[in-house]
Amino acid sequence: MTVRTLVTGGSGFVGSAVLARLRHAQVPVLGVARHEVPGSDCVRGPALEGVADWSQLLQDCGVVVHTAARVHVMRDSASDPLNAYRAANVEGTLNLARQAAAAGVWRFVFISSIKVNGEETAPGRPFTADDEPAPLDPYGMSKAEAESGLRVLATETGMEVVIIRPPLVYGPGVKANFLSMMRWLRRGVPLPLGAVEHNRRSMVALDNLVDLIVTCLDHPAAANRTFLVSDGIDLATSELLRRLAAAMGVPARLLPVPVWALHVGAKLAGRNALFQKLCGSLQVDISTTRQLLDWRPPISVDEGLRRAAAGLLT
Repeated sequence: MTVRTLVTGGSGFVGSAVLARLRHAQVPVLGVARHEVPGSDCVRGPALEGVADWSQLLQDCGVVVHTAARVHVMRDSASDPLNAYRAANVEGTLNLARQAAAAGVWRFVFISSIKVNGEETAPGRPFTADDEPAPLDPYGMSKAEAESGLRVLATETGMEVVIIRPPLVYGPGVKANFLSMMRWLRRGVPLPLGAVEHNRRSMVALDNLVDLIVTCLDHPAAANRTFLVSDGIDLATSELLRRLAAAMGVPARLLPVPVWALHVGAKLAGRNALFQKLCGSLQVDISTTRQLLDWRPPISVDEGLRRAAAGLLT
């Protein structure tokens, strides 16, 4: 009998990259996706809910990498966003984990979010894995609740749980605000962010995140631990845009609009959340990840940006 790894969300941004890495390494793996995607060789799995039956898919699995989730969106259309996130990210996750433990899975790797820690850090005070959770939005709350439930389940069943909280993940196929920034730069749109030089934001290249996930599949020191992950360097927004433009081979047209003026404009436009993402700080401390796992980000931030830019052009 071959023990394999099950990857949920196998057609998604992170899940598909994990699958590709494991298949390249010839690791027995099964990718599961909720919907059929052209070109994907994932099997179709159940909806991420509390009554879904995963028993057939979990046969002969030793490790589960759970990347599937109801993802965070800037403007949620659900009438009750918190309950919608809980249904998938808490009830669905714990239902899968309970069945995994019953099927003999020995390790469950859960891809959570830095939103469990919060939305912003003070200067010189990065988030750590040991911080008390302080999520502020329904998505972050649902991930925090799922983490808590998984820790209880690990104690009850003996199945090892590994939790990874990434910040913004970028790479080929990235969407949302990062994709918008790349498109603006490619079109030569002047961006009023040249004066945003004093904030610091942690990000993680897709390849770096996948490398940590693969490390956590069987590393003894990963058992029942929570890890933060990043590229190991924190950038101001203006520096990020300049590096991203260089990776794309285009000039960065940045206007030095004062940050206070951006803040006023964001308030008037009702875009405070976007202002925080562009002008606020969010740093993570990955020293525990480095020390416990002897792990280092395998690619630099500039290489990660180059790969993301190349993905936009293909």
